[in-house]
Amino acid sequence: MAPRAVRLTPRRKPPKLLFVVLLILVPICLIGIFTHYQKITYFFRPLWDNPPPPFQRIPHYYAENVSMEHLCTLHKWSILPKPRPVYDAIIFSNELDMLEIRWRELDPYVTKFVILEANTTFTGMRKPLAFASNRARFAFAEEKIVHGVFSGRIADVRMQEDPFKLESEQRMAMNGLLRRAGISNGDLLIMADTDEIPSPHAVKLLQWCDGVPPVMHLELRHYMYSFEFPVDYGSWRSTAHIYEPNTYYRHSRQTDLIFSDAGWHCSFCFRRIEDFVFKMTAYSHADRVRRRDFLDYSRIQRLICRGDDLFDMFPEEYSFQELIKKLGSIPRSASAVHLPAYLIENADKFRFLLPGGCMRGAA
Repeated sequence: MAPRAVRLTPRRKPPKLLFVVLLILVPICLIGIFTHYQKITYFFRPLWDNPPPPFQRIPHYYAENVSMEHLCTLHKWSILPKPRPVYDAIIFSNELDMLEIRWRELDPYVTKFVILEANTTFTGMRKPLAFASNRARFAFAEEKIVHGVFSGRIADVRMQEDPFKLESEQRMAMNGLLRRAGISNGDLLIMADTDEIPSPHAVKLLQWCDGVPPVMHLELRHYMYSFEFPVDYGSWRSTAHIYEPNTYYRHSRQTDLIFSDAGWHCSFCFRRIEDFVFKMTAYSHADRVRRRDFLDYSRIQRLICRGDDLFDMFPEEYSFQELIKKLGSIPRSASAVHLPAYLIENADKFRFLLPGGCMRGAA
């Protein structure tokens, strides 16, 4: 019998419409990924990044008119015969209002205010010495001030130098300034940025109590733009140290211990829009300014009053639950309770930091 002929079915050609759709969609998707790369990576962060080990929280006991001896006992510490000297060490850019509030709050407890400013930004731009030119504003603390100038470097656009490297160099320079200030073993050293303000009663407690951990982070209530927009209790980078020869100035994780509810961190809490623009282009995360219109004054003002993100970014969270919880605008708060006393005593001067004060000056 003759073999049966096999009938071949011709392949169907993909419709031209599919090629047209792919030709349109693929470039659009690539452009979208390129344009919104930061937002996409932040949204999917729970998939590719693991959270750091959790902190071990130290309870914080405080109430007005309670004796220091009793407060030390509640923390399982004992009281010292006399208070430790306190050194408050900060690197400074242009946060003059926050610096005034910080130093007025801490002045009764601090032995030396150690402040280091640079003549360049972390991004390698020249900048004026804001503290040096406004030093008269802080005459109330003049005898305690130890001021240093860090000679930064102008960035070479061809080198694309890492701003975090420049930031690290300035922080390392603080170690020499602290020694010049006269810090000694056993003194209390606070390491923080200008806008990370420990509460006076937390500093007083660590100053008077014996047996406190040699290093611990300070948990600060985090606010954005003003004290009208509370974010969370997620600010942890500031630290308190019992100084010893191997203590080095840092702004990163140094221990698993954190002292609960120990102050305030007010990010981007500026009086003028131009100061927002300066920080957005000067600090280590300046790469978040992805478009020139991010620096538009009217846009910034609108976002401040809405409690929205200046960089149009998703929250930096390690779980989808926390990320979704923080999506959208920061809810306003009408509370001005448990804020720095100097801020409340001078509410008219610092109205922009209080509920209802979101409008900023342009110059």
